[in-house]
Amino acid sequence: MKSFFFFFLLIGVYTASLAQGPIKVVVAGLNHDHIHGILRQYTQGKVNIIGIVEPNKQLQLKYAKQYRLPDSLFYDDLKKALVSKKPDVVVGYNAVGEHLKVVQVCAPLGIPVMVEKPLAATLQQAKEIEKLATQYKIKVLTNFETTWYASYHDVYNTISKDSIGQIKKMVVHDGHQGPKEIGCSAEFLSWLTDPVLNGAGALNDFGCYGADLMTWLMKGQRPIAVTAVTRRYKPDVYPKVDDDATILVEYPGATGLIEASWNWPFSIKDLEVFGVTGYLHALDGVNITSRMRENKKGVKVAEPLKAPFNDPIVYLTAVLRNELPGTDDLSSLKYNMIVMEILDAAKRSAATGKRIVL
Repeated sequence: MKSFFFFFLLIGVYTASLAQGPIKVVVAGLNHDHIHGILRQYTQGKVNIIGIVEPNKQLQLKYAKQYRLPDSLFYDDLKKALVSKKPDVVVGYNAVGEHLKVVQVCAPLGIPVMVEKPLAATLQQAKEIEKLATQYKIKVLTNFETTWYASYHDVYNTISKDSIGQIKKMVVHDGHQGPKEIGCSAEFLSWLTDPVLNGAGALNDFGCYGADLMTWLMKGQRPIAVTAVTRRYKPDVYPKVDDDATILVEYPGATGLIEASWNWPFSIKDLEVFGVTGYLHALDGVNITSRMRENKKGVKVAEPLKAPFNDPIVYLTAVLRNELPGTDDLSSLKYNMIVMEILDAAKRSAATGKRIVL
C-alpha cells in the first residue's frame, strides 16, 4: 500500500512541476558522444539538467572539467537520483543495449524517457520497453538527429500536398568513414562496436535512420517484407560487427532502400523520394533538389523549422505538457517499434540470406 501511495505522490509532483518553468531533466549515461549536444545546451542555459547518472568516475571528471559541471549534479545510481531530484523526464545517453534498464527504473516511478536512436539493441528489448510504457502509462521517445532536419520536413510536407504523386521508392543514405576513423571516443566505441550492447554495427547505428524516415513517410504503415545484406569490409577494425548494410524494405505500393555504412568516403545523411510524377532529394539538413515528369528541375533551401519541431528539448517539453501527442511522429514509440521490426528482420535476413516476411 505504501509503494502504491508513493507512486501517486511522485505522479502528483511530476504533474505540478510541468506547469511552471523549463522541464527538469536527469541525464542517464555519459558514454554516448551525442552527449555533447545537451551539455552545450546546458552551458547556454537552454536546458535544465538537475542530475547526471554515470557510474564511471573518469567520465564524470572528464565532462565536469570540460563543461564546468558542479559535483552536486553527479550520481552513480539512477533510482537514487530520481527519488532525490524528482525530474520531469530522463534522457538516455548510454549504450543502446541498456536503454531497457533505464525504462525499467523510470516506468514504475511514472517518469517519461527519451533515448538516443535506436530505441533498443534488439526487438525483444523494444517489446519489453513498450510493455512497461503501456503498463505505467509513460512516454518513451527516441531522438534522431535527422528529426530536426528542415529539408526532410519540407519533403514530407510537399508529398503530403500530392505534389509528386504516390510514393513509389525511397532511398536513404546514412553513415561516415567509420566511428573509429572519425575519432569517436573510446567509451563510445566500447559499446558501439559490440554486438550485444549495440545490437549490430552499421546496420543498427545508421540503418535506424532510414527505417524511421520510411515509417514516417508511409504514415506508420508496417512493411510487408525485408531483405538485407551486411558486409565486413574492415574486419581488422570492426571484428565483431558489420560495417556496411543494404536493406530493402517492401510496402504494398512502394519500396525503400536503406544504405547504412561505416565505409563512406565522407559523412552523409540524405533522403530521396520518387513519386509517380516527381522526385525530391534532401541533400542534407537544408538543401533540396527536385525534378518533375516534364523534366522541370528545382533547387531550394528549406525554411528553418519552427518550435516545437526544431529541437529535441523543445519538442520533448511540448509532449510532456500535452501540447503535442508524441504518438505518430519520428520520435514516437509507435513508429519506433516498427523501426525495430525492420532492423530485426534485416538482421535475420542478412544471417539467413532469406527475404523475411513480416
